[in-house]
Amino acid sequence: MRLDKYLKVSRLIKRRTVANESCDNERVLVNGKAARASYAVKPGDIIEISFGARPLKVEVITVSEHATKAEASAMYREVQ
Repeated sequence: MRLDKYLKVSRLIKRRTVANESCDNERVLVNGKAARASYAVKPGDIIEISFGARPLKVEVITVSEHATKAEASAMYREVQ
């Protein structure tokens, strides 16, 4: 799954266009490197989002095309 779509489906970022712009502005890192919106997300990847005051670091647990609100939070776990 594309990175921008994963960010939207997992509800880390509300809109796919915003996720795409964040990737273009290098606000999203995957495994420590700036990632393009087309990056293929895999379980085990570490995603860092510097969006707003507090950076967010999560580990991808599952990749799913569709997720309800309850399932979305189970797609990743927060890492510090």
